[in-house]
Amino acid sequence: MRVPKTVLAGLAAASLALTGCSTDDPEASGTSAEGDAGASAAATPAAEGQADGEWFVRADYERQLAQREMTPEGDDSKPWLQAIEPEDVDTTEYKRSGPQTLCFSNASVSNPWRVTGWITMQQQVEVYKQSGEIGEFRVSDAGDDDNKQISDIQAFVDSGDCGAIIVSPSTTATLTPAVEAACASGVPVIVFDRGVNTDCMTTFIHPIGGYAYGADGAEFLVENLEPGSKVLALRILPGVDVLENRWAAAQEIFNNSDLEVLGDEFTGGDAAKIKDIVTQYLQRGDVDGIWMDAGDGAVAAVEAFEDAGKDYPVMVGEDELSFLRKWKETGMTAIGPAYSNFQWRTPIEAAVRIWKGEPVPKEWVLPQSPVTAETLDSMLEANKDMPSLHYAKFGGEDLPGYPQAWKDRS
Repeated sequence: MRVPKTVLAGLAAASLALTGCSTDDPEASGTSAEGDAGASAAATPAAEGQADGEWFVRADYERQLAQREMTPEGDDSKPWLQAIEPEDVDTTEYKRSGPQTLCFSNASVSNPWRVTGWITMQQQVEVYKQSGEIGEFRVSDAGDDDNKQISDIQAFVDSGDCGAIIVSPSTTATLTPAVEAACASGVPVIVFDRGVNTDCMTTFIHPIGGYAYGADGAEFLVENLEPGSKVLALRILPGVDVLENRWAAAQEIFNNSDLEVLGDEFTGGDAAKIKDIVTQYLQRGDVDGIWMDAGDGAVAAVEAFEDAGKDYPVMVGEDELSFLRKWKETGMTAIGPAYSNFQWRTPIEAAVRIWKGEPVPKEWVLPQSPVTAETLDSMLEANKDMPSLHYAKFGGEDLPGYPQAWKDRS
């Protein structure tokens, strides 16, 4: 995912439609070094560093980069329960006894990261069904449709029997009123993964964040490429805060480097489109590095270099196994930023704590660290029998369905 900073909040609902309107011509679909502007022209950075805007807040950027170096509180063996700089809130008003109905409004399971997380969440729910804390787990899947998710959340509110409502928003601004309506109902609301423009929720759960993710990859390219090298940025969709923040962080770092950014292109996460875009750029000249805001299509980008007979780029992928295996096979210079897939366990844990009247962090910041050349082999060994679309840092090895539930993904 990725991050233009000037997308208007009122246009967030239309963000998914933008990906269907993009073309196959790099000059028409992104921002090129020659200044051709298309779908991502709004992301063009300021020459002297970015001013604060919708998708870039310098204080938040600097805080997230600093949090990468902080030691989280909690057990290292249970990173989904750790927290960085937590400030707890009192939840005694929500204390309940007996099995509770837990309601979850999911943006979608439209990519491998979300599928992996959704399997992990279901297995965590099973633990608490067996122990009696959760009686019923009700789930709605919006299929990346903002309007459907708004209706889904309202349906949970109207039912009147949700002990807590978990929301993973489709987009940021458009889902904000629906989350606020859920908060106003008096039910504890747990938001995770992507954020909304309100702090009404009982807890907001997320890894360090998009700035940290985007910076991990951009810094790696700056450190491993010669001055004047050319970088292509591949992005998924506009209008999602965590994705927008990733690109904003990368822009900030690239602007202060000697690298040349050839363009930033929206791909919709489609492997065929990723490969086609990279191929077109290679036909126009050298590409020395690839920065991606989500790496589930990274293998397609690498294959474009192979098909063109070009040297491998310095590559920013993700902790998805297909990429990690390709990285190992090729020996290329790479990094695998991770957006802590184990976070899908944390909302379930939070709900149970809230029902017990136990405090939870108002902003529950989970640890987040990339796969590096030093940790690549251990990640591959730990996940050697898992499918290629699995994520190495899923954190579900102790759950009852491991490993079969993740192997049997549809």
